[in-house]
Amino acid sequence: MNVQIRGLRVASLLFGLFALGHVCRLVTHAQVIVGRHHIPLWVSVVAALIAAALSFWLWRLSVIASR
Repeated sequence: MNVQIRGLRVASLLFGLFALGHVCRLVTHAQVIVGRHHIPLWVSVVAALIAAALSFWLWRLSVIASR
């Protein structure tokens, strides 16, 4: 396996884990507080969608590059 393909797959898995983390926050309604600011749940919806899209995109790139 090429180093670039391995890098794409590792990055894809990391983005997938980030997406799962945001989904877990949405399911459990976990509160996130940064300083004195409460981060609303809709931020995790957007972040989960972006991370999932990046994960899928990078995985597809690794599959195409491995051909």
